[in-house]
Order: sequence, then structure tokens, then C-alpha cells
Amino acid sequence: MFSESEAYERFMGRWSRSLALPFLEYAGLEEGDLVLDVGSGTGALSAAVLSHTETTRVVGIDPSSAYLAYARQRTGNQRATFEQGDGQQLRFADASFDKTLSLLVINFIPDPGKALDEMIRVTRPGGIIAAAVWDYDQGMEMLRIFWDEVVALDPSSEMRDERHMPLCKPGELASLWEQHGLVGVEEAPLVISLEFASFEDFWTPFLERQGPAGAYVASLNEPARLQLEQRLRLRLQPQGSSGPIRLSGRGWAVKGEVPRP
Repeated sequence: MFSESEAYERFMGRWSRSLALPFLEYAGLEEGDLVLDVGSGTGALSAAVLSHTETTRVVGIDPSSAYLAYARQRTGNQRATFEQGDGQQLRFADASFDKTLSLLVINFIPDPGKALDEMIRVTRPGGIIAAAVWDYDQGMEMLRIFWDEVVALDPSSEMRDERHMPLCKPGELASLWEQHGLVGVEEAPLVISLEFASFEDFWTPFLERQGPAGAYVASLNEPARLQLEQRLRLRLQPQGSSGPIRLSGRGWAVKGEVPRP
């Protein structure tokens, strides 16, 4: 059995780590920045900050004590600290950070507008607020294939499809940033790819109860689960083929500047 953190890493963490550097480049990370990582999870973004700078410091906050422990253990760098916290109610003083970033989290926060206001408050004037979410509707191929096959088998599950997640369609993040008074707002797609060693490498993380997709698989009886597995196998490895599977993932990223006085 995998721990919660290990299960997340196998399912979505490897995607997060692949997206982290392109996201940091998009956000304009600079040497010497003090960065707040909102929803730091298992530490993908914070680790990328440390790997690609020499003096930049990062503070990660997350509600999950298990994820925080994993991030601390895996990162092991004095330039990074991790603490338990809620993005909707940050403990930090006004204008504490140069950049406040959130990777693949803001659409899961109950009140993303409230979280964004807090992110703005703790970032200095002229500082950057940036976030990214997956394009669940079309561009996150692993989950799109999964939900297409789920709905084909069980049309009543359509409302569980992650394409209905908030803030995952073009323009939605930018609109939120502009509504909350950020200036120079830009939105752009970030595209990566990931190779799975085999169909089993693709499928078994879905069995570990991670995210909406994992919760759906856990709700199935064994015949229904096996039927879904077979449909996905035929979709990804038609005519009995085998070997690696490469899938793409597109996220929508947004950035904006905190207004200067």
C-alpha cells in the first residue's frame, strides 16, 4: 500500500513536477525572490524554485499535514519552509512576498476569489500573482480519455466529469484576476507531455482513490471497474499493442501584477 502522498505522486504529482518549471518561467521567477507557494501539496513547485535558483526562498502552505511532511522530507533545503495553512486566510503580513504562486490548486479552493484577495494582500505592490489549472475540458489528455470512457459506459456519471470544474476553460482565470484588480493580466496555455511505461503504469494510480477520478473508480463494483479498465486499454493500446504510452497535458496559466500606489 502507498501512503496518501505517494499515491498522489503516482497519480498527479508526476504531472505537477513536469509542469512546475514551465509555470515558473511563465511567472517570471527571479533570483532572490521571496515566493509564497499556495497549496504546495507534495512540493513540486517549491522543489522547482530551489532547483533553478541559488538565493530564492519559498514558503509553502497546504492544509494537508501528510503532504507537508512529504514536501519537507523530499525538499530538505533551508531556503524552503512548509507550514499548514488555508489559502483563504493567510497568516502573513501585507506585502510580504515578491511573488505568490499557485500550481493546480486554485480551482479546488472553496472560495477562489477570497483566496486571490489574500494572495494579493500578502504580495508587495508591483509583485506578481500567478496560477495554473489543468484544461480538464479538452487539454488534459489523461483525464479526458478517462472521463470520455466513463461517460460512454455510464451516461449518468456525466456531471462527475472534471470538465465541469471551475476556472478550467479559456479566459476564466484571466477574468477572475481582472475582477480582483490585478493589472497587466495575461493568460496562456502551458503544454507538457508525460510517458507512461505501460498501460499498468497509466491505470493503477486510478485505483488509489486520488481526486475525482480515483473516487469514481473506488465507487465501482468489480465488474464495472474491469469493464472500464478494458475500454481504456483498448483506447490506449488498440489491437493488443503494448509498450509506452505518451500523453499530453495542457494547463491554463494566468499572471497579473499587484497595483502600485
